Amino acid sequence: MTWSLDSVVERHKEAPYTFYVPSEYVLSKIEVGELVKLSFLSDEEDAEYCGERMWVEIIHRSGDELIGTLRNEPVSIKDLVFGQEIHFKIEHICDTMHHDPSAVNWDYYFEKKVVVTNDVLERNEFNFMVRDFPNEGSESDTGWSFFTGYEEENDPDDINNYQFISIGKVLNIDDSILAFIDREPQCAFERNLATKEFYEVFDYEWEE
Repeated sequence: MTWSLDSVVERHKEAPYTFYVPSEYVLSKIEVGELVKLSFLSDEEDAEYCGERMWVEIIHRSGDELIGTLRNEPVSIKDLVFGQEIHFKIEHICDTMHHDPSAVNWDYYFEKKVVVTNDVLERNEFNFMVRDFPNEGSESDTGWSFFTGYEEENDPDDINNYQFISIGKVLNIDDSILAFIDREPQCAFERNLATKEFYEVFDYEWEE
């Protein structure tokens, strides 16, 4: 067999704020006759795509064990054809036809943006964060900026040293900041490297 099913549960563990999985509420509601989306991974080294997400119609469910028929025409994965019977588990479902009440959280994780230095992404850590007033007219800008504290060699005015990314990517690094992510601007926090916890900085010098 030239393909396998991806476990979205494991993917979600790796990136809990940027890899969506249906909520338990939604998964409990799916029934025979409904469509669910699965992620099929190609096991061929020379495959045109590493995987394809396709809809499967459920024809049998027993707890977390399901059987369905493929309702899409595969583009590149061999040994897969429209109408093929697929045996899968709840952990393989990456989307459903149901409205997910948790979707509002995912909109926030994906759509709200923050500024990070390249060093934050390279080291996969941040130790200082400030929230200034967001740019006027921008619905996505939160005003938050994140730094490692090791950027001394970078030119702070060089925009190439920064990236504008979704807040979910920062939460994947450390979600303890959810405790104060909604603090009003202007505010600043620094990590205590001994305890790994953040404390508020009250004497931060803001630029006019």
